[in-house]
Amino acid sequence: MPEITSILKERRLFKPSAAFSKQAHIKSDAEYQRIYKASVKNPEAFWAKQAAEHLDWVSKWKKVLEWKPPFAKWFIGGKLNASYNCVDRHLLTHRKNKAAIIWEGEPGDTRTLTYAQLHREVCRMANALKAKGLKKGDRVCVYMPLVPELAIALLACARVGATHSVVFGGFSAQSLVDRINDQGACMVITADGGHRRGSIINLKQAVDEALPKCPTIKTVIVYQRTTGEVPMKEGRDFWWHDVVENASSVCKPEPVDSEHPLFVLYTSGSTGKPKGIQHSTAGYLLGAAYTSKVVFDLKDSDVYWCTADIGWITGHTYVVYGPLANGATVVMYEGAPNHPEPDRFWSIVEKHQVTILYTAPTAIRAFIKAGDDLPACLLYTSDAADE
Repeated sequence: MPEITSILKERRLFKPSAAFSKQAHIKSDAEYQRIYKASVKNPEAFWAKQAAEHLDWVSKWKKVLEWKPPFAKWFIGGKLNASYNCVDRHLLTHRKNKAAIIWEGEPGDTRTLTYAQLHREVCRMANALKAKGLKKGDRVCVYMPLVPELAIALLACARVGATHSVVFGGFSAQSLVDRINDQGACMVITADGGHRRGSIINLKQAVDEALPKCPTIKTVIVYQRTTGEVPMKEGRDFWWHDVVENASSVCKPEPVDSEHPLFVLYTSGSTGKPKGIQHSTAGYLLGAAYTSKVVFDLKDSDVYWCTADIGWITGHTYVVYGPLANGATVVMYEGAPNHPEPDRFWSIVEKHQVTILYTAPTAIRAFIKAGDDLPACLLYTSDAADE
């Protein structure tokens, strides 16, 4: 119907400036087409080259790809560690004291972790997990708010060779039951709660409700995010700050096979039983690192913010593994995009000097509805301060 305008049919092209193209990783459409054609013509050679350039290996692979539809195995015989690739290797470069994570909580509290500090916290948590009996091949359910400790927990699991499975903090106790039992997880890492739209989401309460139906869980580690009291079951539940207090900040990363399961992430279950998708270490990590670099044109000087929750695959790939593998500075925000005011995203961009913002169409529609006044006001204030 010609009288109805569909905004889903977008055919406009917005060409970058010559200055932007000159400094980009991929400088033109012609260069992109050459790279794309090379990847299609000889994918094994293409990805072998990327694997050598973008990842550090304990031992090199013997075969790039074994493809038996619908199953693919990448970099067969190779060994590496995802935690090492996201943290340790940057300590040998100028990035050691560079900000790895800039975090802002919904109430307005902030923290910054350099790569050296992130390494220390990941190692301490990894040692704490091992002290609680976690070992290579075990599965861990992670159910946390969007705090730096969520990324630390994932990297600590990867460091010891355990497979993590993040459950979105907005999901129910039954969602935990379904996912924990399906994978046979032995541990839950959670928090007492998290902040969302001015309220506290009681995560530990949901865990306590779920665990009577989860016989494989032996240990629960609880990060203290709020000031509320939560029940702690003796012998099963332990505070995060207690288990890491005396843990060593030295923890050698466990080499794992290229096809070792890095994590399992479940579908939402809105159309049936949740389905667990396994992501293997090398192939996933390379895809995350390479696309983070070239799609976002990610550079050392950038402050990069992906607004996705880590409970989703976008958050895994473009908040944690991809940017950190590139040594980027990543912004994390705990709460709702319009709390307490519709300009919350813009204020975070301004405060932390974000140079790359990756967000969702839903958020963009909300920005459009809120109008141009809020970002324009921030821009005006910034310009005035510069003068």
